[in-house]
Amino acid sequence: MAARANWKGFLTVAELACRVGLYTAASTSERISFHTLNRATGHRVSRQYVDQETGKPVERDDQVKGYETSNGDYIVLEPEEVAAAIPESDKTLEIEAFIPCSEVDDVYFDKPYYLTPADGVAEKPYAVIREAMRKANVAALARTVLFRRVRTLLIRTHECGLVATTLNFDYEVRSAKDAFSSIPKRKISAEMLELAEHIIKTKRGSFDPAKYDDRYEEALADLVKAKLEGREIKPRKAPAPTNVVNLLDALRESAGVKKTKAAPKRAAAKPKSPSGGKRKAETTARQRKAG
Repeated sequence: MAARANWKGFLTVAELACRVGLYTAASTSERISFHTLNRATGHRVSRQYVDQETGKPVERDDQVKGYETSNGDYIVLEPEEVAAAIPESDKTLEIEAFIPCSEVDDVYFDKPYYLTPADGVAEKPYAVIREAMRKANVAALARTVLFRRVRTLLIRTHECGLVATTLNFDYEVRSAKDAFSSIPKRKISAEMLELAEHIIKTKRGSFDPAKYDDRYEEALADLVKAKLEGREIKPRKAPAPTNVVNLLDALRESAGVKKTKAAPKRAAAKPKSPSGGKRKAETTARQRKAG
């Protein structure tokens, strides 16, 4: 792999070990980035820390970390004290347990890394671990010091290799109950549910990441290109308003179902007047007599 490894060490399970490397699987380095400039001069500006009370710049050597205990009161932590709190790394990614692949909730997923053998000697034990996990359909939980913190990683088989995903700590994941507690229980009508199920069936597909483009990134690239070429920047048109007035109509329209209309009622036949019929008979009799 041409990229530089973020971490190198040993993947171990019981007495089996192999030298491995972690490589970033997802990166934002290819995104368009901007610099902050002075509008008047066009020069880049630099960030500077200033004292909030005096407004004077604070040099790097005079900057220390502080934990706020109360409003305006801080405990100062010296650099060497912070460094002492960082756990020592033994460069070992030790598998502690094998679990079902679906056991870890996705909300705990942090960042994925490709886990690869670091040399030719490691390839065989690496393959043994990978194929045994694939056959048993399990993932592995392992721990190591990564970026100055002890991190838990979920290791899964992926194509011909392994992917290790760092997991969020339990205290970092917010409670789903807190997020969903205000959602009321609602009774859904059978028609609405059937229409929604029909929409799902007609929208069945498969995931192809190449189909999902970064529209914001593309818009920025077009904007930069237009500025370079001196073209006029046209404002984006506002989306057309929707004509849907309620949820049921929206479901029907999405499912391609037209709202059924009741058949118009036919006007009742007007009954014939008896006197009218008598006059018609008398007229006919007079015509015959005259003839």
